[in-house]
Amino acid sequence: MPRKLVLIVVDGMTPDAFERAVESGRAPALSFLAAHGEYRRATSVFPSLTPVCVTSIATGAGPDVHHIPSMTWWSRKERRIVEYGSSFPALRKAGLSQSLVDTIVSMNGRDLARDAVTVFEALEDAGLVAGAVNITCYRGRHRYLPTVPGLNRAVHGPSRFFYYGLYESDRTGAPFAVRSRKGGSTDAYAAAVGRWLVTRDGFDFLAYYLSDYDFASHAHGPAGAADVSLERTDAAIGALLDAAGGPDEFLERYAVIVLSDHGQTNVEQAARLEPAFADLAGQVVVTASNRAGQVYLLPDARVDAAELARRLDGEPAVDVTLRLEEGEAVARRDGEDVPVEQLDHPDAAWRARAALANPNAGELLVSAAEGWELVDLGGQHHAGGGSHGSLVAGDSLVPLLTVGVDASPARITDVTPAILGHFGVARVG
Repeated sequence: MPRKLVLIVVDGMTPDAFERAVESGRAPALSFLAAHGEYRRATSVFPSLTPVCVTSIATGAGPDVHHIPSMTWWSRKERRIVEYGSSFPALRKAGLSQSLVDTIVSMNGRDLARDAVTVFEALEDAGLVAGAVNITCYRGRHRYLPTVPGLNRAVHGPSRFFYYGLYESDRTGAPFAVRSRKGGSTDAYAAAVGRWLVTRDGFDFLAYYLSDYDFASHAHGPAGAADVSLERTDAAIGALLDAAGGPDEFLERYAVIVLSDHGQTNVEQAARLEPAFADLAGQVVVTASNRAGQVYLLPDARVDAAELARRLDGEPAVDVTLRLEEGEAVARRDGEDVPVEQLDHPDAAWRARAALANPNAGELLVSAAEGWELVDLGGQHHAGGGSHGSLVAGDSLVPLLTVGVDASPARITDVTPAILGHFGVARVG
């Protein structure tokens, strides 16, 4: 029987931040793991936004397979905007109650494609015990009711399931997760649950998701995030090592994969996509969040995707637009159409095609230019801080460390296949 495995996802940590943390000695837990493993830079998906990226990690598939298209998108079936939490004003603008249900429940239920098998489903179908702490793609085989009144929606997760204190398979005594995001409460909750699980050796596989680093990076930029959050993030990882009796004892029991879901880049300016399409009321829906956007053609539209792309020519906030022409992926950049193979962004052709093949994606996809963010539904942005979502390298490259895993993942979608291979479980789908 192979060693049990812990997957650690540090939301929004860039390769540069990871490498500096390891080299500086400011992150003893990460440094220890790095000294015993193999490190590489890997690529994320497009849009490089958390719902898309984490779902891609957990399913081992791109958005063409799992069907989560962005942070905010237009549901053609329900004829409404789905908002997964770009900002509180965006949630409120989309309808607060509906948006909370969309984010917490429906993303793993109605929205996540049935044909996309999560790592939790695959492992537990093979007789292993899977656990999930705070990870936003969590679908499993066990039904859970919420721990708080008012939510009233059941979800399905793995055997060991902990979702920000809102859903819990076990009582651990962990503090409520969302009492103070700025103070690091979500990672403190994860650390308390992680200690409880490791102390009891209560899983074969654990997905351990730390989101506070991304929160700090949005506020302070990718470089400033380390000053605010690095020690807290490392301490949350160190809590797992300590619970096993120490770092060496931890690696005797567990193989490890550490990665982030996306990078981040500095943003100084923000722009709205909507003005370029202001005369197309009733013909298009525009959705944007962070550094990615989409434009959807409504049934009575009298324009096509090529016209939508041309309308963004010369827009300084836009680097690239993507669309399908007779089934082929076409990029438009600097006022010219080019094949996606000619883009110089990391792994651009595969990422563009996977994004465009998602049935929930817009007819036009927008990748923001360096230094720019696209204003969300609630009018919010992170100008002066950090953001992500685009095709550019800073948003798209992630650190990826494997310890005791016989695989070399090059994309975040390679992680679940590596985990299944570690356990000798055949991949479904």
